Amino acid sequence: MRFSMVTMNSFDFDNMTDQSIVDLGQLRGQLRINESMKKHVSWRAGGAARYFYIPHDCDDLSRFLSLLPREISVYMIGLGSNLLVRDGGFNGVIVGLHARLNDLFINHMNRVEGKVFAGAGVPCAKLARFASGINLVGSEFLVGIPGTVGGALAMNAGCHGSETWNIVERVQIIERSGNTMERNADGYRIGYRSVVRVAGPNNQGDGEWFVGAWFRLPKGDGNVSKQKIKQLLTTRIATQPLNYPNAGSVFRNPAGDYAARLIECSNLKGLRIGGAMVSTKHANFIINTGNATAADIEAIITEVHHRVREQTGVSLIQEVRIIGNTKAITQ
Repeated sequence: MRFSMVTMNSFDFDNMTDQSIVDLGQLRGQLRINESMKKHVSWRAGGAARYFYIPHDCDDLSRFLSLLPREISVYMIGLGSNLLVRDGGFNGVIVGLHARLNDLFINHMNRVEGKVFAGAGVPCAKLARFASGINLVGSEFLVGIPGTVGGALAMNAGCHGSETWNIVERVQIIERSGNTMERNADGYRIGYRSVVRVAGPNNQGDGEWFVGAWFRLPKGDGNVSKQKIKQLLTTRIATQPLNYPNAGSVFRNPAGDYAARLIECSNLKGLRIGGAMVSTKHANFIINTGNATAADIEAIITEVHHRVREQTGVSLIQEVRIIGNTKAITQ
């Protein structure tokens, strides 16, 4: 890769066409041009982001957003475990938070509970292990969520009967303008894979994003917590196709049922389109067998939805997010 160094007081996106990492002068992060998203999403498939920004920290992200022209679309990701970028790419800025907004510490503790702060870029499994290491319990389920805290907050991720917002006390958010603020958990209406502000515009994922949260966890036996984490990981390895690139559960579980059961009883295990396949190990996982395109994966998602509705009458709701264009944008 060839590098160029450009000092800038503001962004001139029309002139940023070199395949480079650009020094933005006022900023401390990295801006990459036409960055392939295959290495940033867990499906290991899809197109490029026209711009990919890696902030140095939250203050740098705030500055970046304040300088960014309003007409430029922004999407934030952590581990990319719930995302597909179409083959034509994303004609805007994707911000990579993993390994950047990664503060993780306990900032208050009394005799019965502790409050752990985790930045949006902290992997959920790391938060679970950190808590068990200081004898706080209740976050063990997070070890089964293959993403970061930011994504878990945005979608109220959960597994094994527990959900992220069950343990959230308050959150830190950043607005499209770059302003940051805190809100208590009661400022949101929480549902199954759903997070909506109680008052004001619901801009989450569009005009504002979670950049961290404080988790209230009771004190307990850290050794018991670690053993529970170990058991959950053993179950995950035994039941999920972790040896292939995947994005976790593709569809939400309908009320009183399981998406995987409906897909399996519709005889869709092993269904292939191109390099994408419905896992034979877990029917609610779509795997990349080695050379899948984003179009292959999206096509198989559409086909599974159609055939399950046709055979069972249930219209599954997609859990993974799909962004970008089917065809490349001419620049």
